[in-house]
Amino acid sequence: MDIAAEALQKHTDWKGKIAFDPKMDIDTRHDLAVAYTPGVAEPCKVIAENPEAAYDCTLKGNTVAVVTDGSAVLGLGNIGPAAAMPVMEGKAVLFKRFGGVDAFPICLDTQDTEEIIETVIRIAPGFGGINLEDIAAPRCFEIEERLNDALDIPVFHDDQHGTAIVVLSGLINALRLTGKDAADVRAVVNGAGSAGIAIAKLMLAYGFENVTLCDRFGIVSSAYEGLNDAQRAMLAVTNMDDMQGTLADAMAGADIVVGVSAPGAITGEMVASMADDAIVFAMANPTPEIFPDEAKAAGARVVGTGRSDFPNQVNNVVAFPGIFKGALEARAERITEPMKLAAARALADLVSDEELSEDFIMPNPFDPRVADAVAAAVRASAEGARSEA
Repeated sequence: MDIAAEALQKHTDWKGKIAFDPKMDIDTRHDLAVAYTPGVAEPCKVIAENPEAAYDCTLKGNTVAVVTDGSAVLGLGNIGPAAAMPVMEGKAVLFKRFGGVDAFPICLDTQDTEEIIETVIRIAPGFGGINLEDIAAPRCFEIEERLNDALDIPVFHDDQHGTAIVVLSGLINALRLTGKDAADVRAVVNGAGSAGIAIAKLMLAYGFENVTLCDRFGIVSSAYEGLNDAQRAMLAVTNMDDMQGTLADAMAGADIVVGVSAPGAITGEMVASMADDAIVFAMANPTPEIFPDEAKAAGARVVGTGRSDFPNQVNNVVAFPGIFKGALEARAERITEPMKLAAARALADLVSDEELSEDFIMPNPFDPRVADAVAAAVRASAEGARSEA
């Protein structure tokens, strides 16, 4: 049985990957009185007087809503909220397995920006954080920004920022390996949607100075027509020479290319045109922009993909459980750029000098240190910012 057939059979058998499990036994009238009426009135009164007490008396402090509208699900596109449910359940499982964070899938039957924002605001009191998932660009940018302004709990679009964090951590270690400096290299990000823009922003925040965005029509430049607001804003900080042309033109002489685009978008000839010790992250799933063997044959020194069957899997699972764990522990109101940078550095630091190689630049998701290291870095960043305020 191949993986697709096995997955379908298992999902049918499981009838969902998550379930509620009470933390207490209710076997006697006394148990019932403590867990429900009349005892439950006491924490209700305490929370009514001090809403912060919800973090101590309810599941709020360790629970995240995984919210989607089903408009950009994995590589499947706009398949709707019901069909998105297996992915959101899977995300909830990963939160619990890797970060000890409880998460619940919320699949919204609307793709209207205002309705999504209004709905999330209304359900927010029951959660310590909101993980936006698989919401199409450019709508996702506005939704995240406005929810962060409206709520006092962190709102985090993992397709943007989780991806950016793991990419940056991998690039940090790839640069360690090649002996290059972020400020001196030329980098290309192919894919100017939510993930590509977030990756470029975080790279710039880290210290990269020469980043160029491309999409299926070529280099994002002043001559490019039809840019959305987010892409237009990136023109002020990327492609500073206003280069124009194709992806092949952008990659010629580049040190790094990060693909969050489409299968087969990068050819061996494009990789061969790059600088020595080229770094290629081909992250389209399930079929990457270029397969690792072809990229290496063309001269790439370090190659990463989004797949688990090749070395250097660049996957969000090493980031988001620890990010939310740390943010929840710090009771952060939002996940800031310094927190993202701290998470990326913490991930990179888990690969020692002795372990670092062309085929090992990222920690394994099953490394038990991962979530705690990321959480500690995020918590320290949040608490440091609070003490300085």
